[in-house]
Amino acid sequence: MFPILVRIGPLTIHTYGFLVALGVGLGLWFLYVQAKKQGLEAPRIVDAGFYIILISLLGAKLILLIGNFSYYMEYPGELLSLARSGGVFQGGLAFGVVFAIWYFRRRRIPTWKVADLAGPALALGHGFGRIGCFMAGCCYGRECGAPLGVVFESQYAHDLTGLPLGKALYPVQLFESGLNFLNFLILFIILRRRTFDGQVFSFYIMNYSLIRFFTEYFRGDHPERTFLIRGGSPFLSLTIPQLFCILGVGAGFFLHFWLKRKKSA
Repeated sequence: MFPILVRIGPLTIHTYGFLVALGVGLGLWFLYVQAKKQGLEAPRIVDAGFYIILISLLGAKLILLIGNFSYYMEYPGELLSLARSGGVFQGGLAFGVVFAIWYFRRRRIPTWKVADLAGPALALGHGFGRIGCFMAGCCYGRECGAPLGVVFESQYAHDLTGLPLGKALYPVQLFESGLNFLNFLILFIILRRRTFDGQVFSFYIMNYSLIRFFTEYFRGDHPERTFLIRGGSPFLSLTIPQLFCILGVGAGFFLHFWLKRKKSA
């Protein structure tokens, strides 16, 4: 792992920040290219994407703050850590979708046609972001005895994220990164064959919800308060993010069949 990519005097470039920026850049590039192919005003779409990303980041951090409000009230000095944290992805997605619907309608941008381009772009960017998580040591996995285990040794990462050192952990960040890249390919294929606007985005919501639900079983960074059900093993437990994933699958199904019926009508 390389939590710090480059350090030259007072200039420090963190690998996590670099890979997140790379993912955002590639996502916006994909959005621009596909918008031009769809005959849309590509510059306006990219501008919208930039604003949506900002709102999503704020939303992700806000949900993290609300979910851990008592902790931050007890340790107010830790509020500064929110600036370094990526936040809760589902919260950022929810804020981004609500803002996007409002912004698109206000600017008279075809909402679901653009959402179909945003789905693969999100999956692509998220894939790079999770590699950044692995490099920084955040969102780490639980202990395992399998050959898949990865042992981290960065004291810097431990001090920053609480990452356990000297123990074999599931590289859950890489699991999710690979699944997000696979999701990107699946969504891109659906995009080329879609039969109604919104079809790709509804699959994005369902696919990512399933990805996150699965990878949650291998996460080791959740405090006790995030568990809704604590079973004898991780596979018999249920976390708050997994509850959001179940709701996400339901929302994706509803959106898919609602838009399909609307197209047929």
